[in-house]
Amino acid sequence: MSGIDGLTRSPATTVFLSALVTALATGLGALPFAFARDVSPRVAAASNAVAAGLMLGASFGLLAEGERHGGGATFVGAVAGLALVLATQRLLGEHAVGVGTLRGAGARRVLLVLVVMTVHSFAEGVAVGVSFGSGGALAAAITIAIAVHNVPEGVAISAVLRSQGASVAACAGWSVFSSLPQPLMAVPAFLFVERFAAVLPYGLGFAAGAMVYLVLAELLPEAYEHEGSPRIALLTGLTTAAMLWFQQQL
Repeated sequence: MSGIDGLTRSPATTVFLSALVTALATGLGALPFAFARDVSPRVAAASNAVAAGLMLGASFGLLAEGERHGGGATFVGAVAGLALVLATQRLLGEHAVGVGTLRGAGARRVLLVLVVMTVHSFAEGVAVGVSFGSGGALAAAITIAIAVHNVPEGVAISAVLRSQGASVAACAGWSVFSSLPQPLMAVPAFLFVERFAAVLPYGLGFAAGAMVYLVLAELLPEAYEHEGSPRIALLTGLTTAAMLWFQQQL
């Protein structure tokens, strides 16, 4: 029993479990799509517009947070994020890819979203770990904020997956999968807080740059193919504003 009690009281275990909760919260974003059984081209376009708006709002929040830790480092990270997605996009364009039951261009787009959102989760995991190294009150606030913030990120991921015909269970599963780097990165960031704090702005900028490129190069062009520009622009603008407002309330 003493070994179990010691494990339960381990700070690293607490950090891991807290970050795991934030990852699981991402799966809640699939719930709204349990009520959308048929995905027509117009619904798919609207879903991509919503995903684009949520990602843009999240990106602006990441850039603002990164600037607080170092504007130059955030910029370098953002450029690296853009380069990663561009390279991944070109690599996938040369190979046939599949995600679950999805194949072709739809699978390629879904895979890009998952890559970008998984990269984004690395930065969030570091943020959780660093916050635990700074004190209990801050750690609780950051953990709750990221957990709540992950729900609309799950909506963004599920919107893209659902538009390609994925099941609600698959949407939830892939959403949680994209956030697994959070518990994996939180513990080392907690154990080596000073070193990880130094690279945090690079990670925040990296995730933001990757998401912005994905929105502009993949999601919005796909949305405009099946729906008029006024509706897509309105949906994207409203969800971007909503995401920014949401982050301000955390």
